[in-house]
Amino acid sequence: AMKQWVVSQAEFSNIFCIVDLHAITVPQDPQVLKVKIREVAGLLFAAGIDWQESAVFLQSQVSAHAELAWILNCFIPTGWMKRMTQFKEKSEKMKDEVSVGLFDYPALMAADILLYDTDLVPVGEDQKQHVEFTRDVAQRFNSIYGETLKVPEPQIPKVGARIMGLDDPTKKMSKSEDNSVHAVNLLDSPEIIRSKIARATTDSLREIRFDENRPGIYNLLVIYELFSGLARPDIERHFEGKGYADFKRELAEVVVE
Repeated sequence: AMKQWVVSQAEFSNIFCIVDLHAITVPQDPQVLKVKIREVAGLLFAAGIDWQESAVFLQSQVSAHAELAWILNCFIPTGWMKRMTQFKEKSEKMKDEVSVGLFDYPALMAADILLYDTDLVPVGEDQKQHVEFTRDVAQRFNSIYGETLKVPEPQIPKVGARIMGLDDPTKKMSKSEDNSVHAVNLLDSPEIIRSKIARATTDSLREIRFDENRPGIYNLLVIYELFSGLARPDIERHFEGKGYADFKRELAEVVVE
């Protein structure tokens, strides 16, 4: 996601919101959260977000986010909320600890987007439903109160819109998963990245090619494609006759670089 954010700065007026109000929809240690907020800001700038070209701010410092979310809450049907897949997935894990805020998360996300007359929302495949929800909210609001809110469009990358876990290629890669091998984090050291990729799930076959029926190696190849910038036929030719160990070593190096 960050890659397309950085590239898009030359073309669009970008707004980056560090979403601390979303963060507290699950239990947080206040001191740890403060550190994480600074880390996110630092990572954005380190990745290439230019504060002179893009707006970067803390969500809770702009009260209009919460204010618009409440207004939207007052006419969004509860049935719409119940259909949101991310809430279903998280509530299964959290059981009795699920907060009303987590259930209401999509309304706040809709407010984050609609508040700024947003045209495009760059997201991964997993967030597409939230943007579609936001579009439905805007259209419903406009049908009741007149043309007030701009209806945004999702901008989903053609490659890598949904990266899967290193340990389980049937599950989306997520920083909240407990397994230490599941995800590569931006602050991981080169040694940790190499170790994680070396332990990543593949299969019992040996041919290195893009095959969605082989989710482990396919996921790793997509990651290689994203970081190397090479075309799929070129990648397959490059690794022809090579084993998984060689492939994983090269993958680790392009990720580290």
